[in-house]
Amino acid sequence: MLLKNADLNKIIIKRTITISPNASLLDAREVLLRHNLKRLVVTDSKKRPVGIITEKDIAKTIYALGDKPIKSIKISGFMSKNLITIKKTNSIYDCAKLMKKNHISSIIVLGKNDVLEGIVTKTDLVSIFLTHAISPLKVSKIMTRNVVTVMPGDSLLYVESLLIHNRIARIVVQRNRIPVGIITYRDFVPAKLPYWIAQSADPQEVENYKMKSNINEFQTNQMNHLLHFKAVDIMSSNPITVEADEDVGVVVLLMIRNRISGLPVVKKSKLVGIITKSDIVKAIAEG
Repeated sequence: MLLKNADLNKIIIKRTITISPNASLLDAREVLLRHNLKRLVVTDSKKRPVGIITEKDIAKTIYALGDKPIKSIKISGFMSKNLITIKKTNSIYDCAKLMKKNHISSIIVLGKNDVLEGIVTKTDLVSIFLTHAISPLKVSKIMTRNVVTVMPGDSLLYVESLLIHNRIARIVVQRNRIPVGIITYRDFVPAKLPYWIAQSADPQEVENYKMKSNINEFQTNQMNHLLHFKAVDIMSSNPITVEADEDVGVVVLLMIRNRISGLPVVKKSKLVGIITKSDIVKAIAEG
């Protein structure tokens, strides 16, 4: 298992990208795209965190505006102000407990005078397994056994309803209990592109937007075109799987190398569970 008292300072992102609350929504979008980030910490003039915004926040805000002008929309109007923070003197164990308790994917790290020191994400915590594990941990010990699945022929609207109802980020597509695909929110293409994409984006940016958009940002009545599509049409085929008796360290390597957050768990090729970054963070929190 992991060394619970491992120094949190070892996994802090030292040069966290920040943005002012007076910056515009378009400014935030540009920074996220330029640095290939999922979130930005909003800081005041004294470098103290006052909010956080994610790519999901920006997409939801832009979509809600429709064709209205967005140049004057300030970050302060849609950023999340309910910040979960931790001191850099805390341990990895403390950080994992906060993530588990608050069901979040990142925590802001504070230094002296509450000045921003950095940010820690689930990926950072998961990566620590590779350098701080002091005893083996089998996948079967921490995996989620109750897996939500669909068949290749199930409709995308059904897939959507399962994702939203179960509050999960991915669904395994199986045939005869064998994983044949996996679907995440990013596999869905929105019903229509926001005005700013349609007017100004190049083809590559349109494709990037499609890959980053979450289906639960859009109303079901705007997804009617999905009625004719099935899970097999958008699923990522031949998903990477891991054996139930494998070490969690192997899972971490697969996640990092393939930039994925969850893997179906199999035993003799049959689906028996799923393991995600959240499962690993939970294991750290529970010691």
